Amino acid sequence: MSDILVRGSSIDGAIRVFVAITTDLVNEAQKIHKTYSTATAALGRVLTISAIMGAGMKNETDSTTIQFKGDGPIGSIVAVCNNKSEVRGYVVNPYVDIPRKKNGKLDVGAAVGKGFLNVIRDLGMKEPYAGQVPIVTGEIAEDMTYYFAASEQIPTAIALGVLVNPDNSVKCAGGFMIQLMPEASEEVAADLEEKMKTLPPVTEMIENGMSAEDILFRICEGYDMLMENKTITPRYRCQCSKERMEQALISIGKDELQSLIDEQGYAELTCQFCDNKYIFKKSELENLLKQAK
Repeated sequence: MSDILVRGSSIDGAIRVFVAITTDLVNEAQKIHKTYSTATAALGRVLTISAIMGAGMKNETDSTTIQFKGDGPIGSIVAVCNNKSEVRGYVVNPYVDIPRKKNGKLDVGAAVGKGFLNVIRDLGMKEPYAGQVPIVTGEIAEDMTYYFAASEQIPTAIALGVLVNPDNSVKCAGGFMIQLMPEASEEVAADLEEKMKTLPPVTEMIENGMSAEDILFRICEGYDMLMENKTITPRYRCQCSKERMEQALISIGKDELQSLIDEQGYAELTCQFCDNKYIFKKSELENLLKQAK
C-alpha cells in the first residue's frame, strides 16, 4: 500500500481529521540513517506527525520543525516539513535498541527520556511561532497531543505507530490526528474520547489492509464526514545542496575558514538529514573566504 495522506471534516464543522500512511517514507529514513528498531519507531512517529502537520499549512514557504530534546539514549529527534508533507529528519543516536516493554512493544518513551518538546512554525510572519512543552511520556503521540492542548489550545487526539521487521526495515507506519473545532460540543468531545479507547492500534489497522479512507471513517463512525479531495503523498525529501553548504561555510566567518584552509586544506560536510557528503577543495574554500565577513 503506497503512502497517502487524507483529510476530512464533519458536515457541521466540529471535527477535523487527518490520516496518513507513511510506510515508504519511514523506510526511506531508516535506510538513510541505518536506525535500529527503537530509534526507527521514534523517528518514524515524529516524521509521521510532521507530515500530518504539513498538510495543515497553506503556503509553499511555510515550514514546521519538531524537536524532541530528551535525556534518553536516543538524544534529540528533529523533523522538518513543508506544506506538501515533504519531510526530513534525524535522530542524534540512530543505534538505539533497548529492551521491549512487558507487552512486547518497543519502549520509545525510555529511549527518548525526559526533557522538552519544541515546535517551531514558520508561517511567513515576521517571527516564527515557537512553542515549548515538557516531554510527558516520550512516546511521541501523547507528547504532541499535550503540545496542541497546552500551546495551541486545540483539543486534539493523536495516534502514531511504526511496526519494525526483525531486519530493522519497516513493515508499516502511519498515524492520525483528530482536532475539535470551536463548534464542537462537550458531548462530541466525550464521545470521541470513548471511541479512542476502543480503536485498535493504527499499525494493526494498516497491517489488516485498511486504507487511509477506511481508517478515517472508522475513527469517525457515527458522524457525517466529508472527505476533502486534497490527497497528498507524504515523502522523505531533503532540501540540501552544495549552494546551501557553501552558505553554511561562509557563515562561520573569515577566521574559521582561514584556519580550515591552513590546517586541512579542504572541507567535508555531511548533511544530517540525508547523509550526503559535500567536499570543498582548497580553491573553493579560498573563493568562499572572499565572500565571508
